Amino acid sequence: MKQAVSVSLGSSERDKKVEVELLGETVSIERRGTDGDIEKAIALFTELDGQVDAFGVGGIDLWVQMGDKRYLLHDAQQLVKNVHVTPVVDGSGLKNTLESHIVDTLVNEIDPKYATGKAFNTMGVDRYGMTLDFYNHGYEMVCGDLMFGLGIPIPIKSLKQLHLVAKLMLPIATRLPLKMIYPTGEKQDEIVPKFTKYYEWADVIIGDCHYIKRHMPDKLPGKVIATNTTTLKDLDMFRDRGVTHVVTTTPQLDGRSFGTNMMEAALTAVAGKNRPLSHDELAEMLKQLDMKPSVHQL
Repeated sequence: MKQAVSVSLGSSERDKKVEVELLGETVSIERRGTDGDIEKAIALFTELDGQVDAFGVGGIDLWVQMGDKRYLLHDAQQLVKNVHVTPVVDGSGLKNTLESHIVDTLVNEIDPKYATGKAFNTMGVDRYGMTLDFYNHGYEMVCGDLMFGLGIPIPIKSLKQLHLVAKLMLPIATRLPLKMIYPTGEKQDEIVPKFTKYYEWADVIIGDCHYIKRHMPDKLPGKVIATNTTTLKDLDMFRDRGVTHVVTTTPQLDGRSFGTNMMEAALTAVAGKNRPLSHDELAEMLKQLDMKPSVHQL
C-alpha cells in the first residue's frame, strides 16, 4: 500500500486519514496538522522522509505559480529543508490542472446561467488555474490579492492588473514571514467580516476555503462557492449563511474534501516515479481517473 502524508501548518482538529483506491493501487491518505507550529512541521517532515511515498505541504504553498512563472516562498521552503528522499508537492500542479475546469462544472451540474457572471476571487495568484478559467469564460471578476494578502482594500479587476501586481509584489511578499501570508493554527477558525460588498456583489465566490471564511459576512444568500479542503463543519457554516452550492475542486472522501496538496501527493505516490509529476502527467492521471470537481447542494 502506498502512503501519502500532508503535513499542514493548519489546525490538528482537521486531521483525517482514509484509504482509497486509485488506478488499482491502494493508497493511505493522511493529514497531520501542526497548529501553526513551524518547528513541529519541520520535525515531522524530517522524521517521515523516506518512510512514506509522497509528502504534501499543507497550510502554505512552497511557491506561487502563474503559468510558467514560479515564485518561491522562502520561509515555506524551510519546512522541507531536511527532506532528501520523499517527493514533496504543495498542490500547485492540481491548481493548474483540475481547477481549470470549474466553470464547466457550474454550467453542467448547477445551471447554464453560470456560463458567465460575476466572481469574487479571494486570491487570484494562489488559484491561477481557476482564475484563468473564469476570465476565459468572460466573467467579470474582482481579485482580492491585495485585500487578503496585504490588507489593502484595493480590488484587482483585470488579468492585466493581476499580472502587474504579481510582478511588483510577489518578489517582496514571498519573503515575508509565513504567518503574515496565510492564516495558520487557530487563526484559521477566526472570522472577521471585511470586504463585504464584494462578497455580496458576486454570483460565485472562489478561492482557498480558509481565505473565503476569513472575512465572509454572516449572510451569503444565493451564492455559489468554489473552493477545496472543506469539512462537514465548513459546509454547515456555508449552509447557515444561505449558500446554495459548494463546488470542491478535489473529490469528497469520507465526508470531506482534502486539499490539493494532499490529492497531488496521493497521485504522486501512486505514480511511483519518486519525484513530483509534471502538469501533463497529472492531467493524464486525472483523465484516467475521471476525477472532476464535486458539487454539493446545501
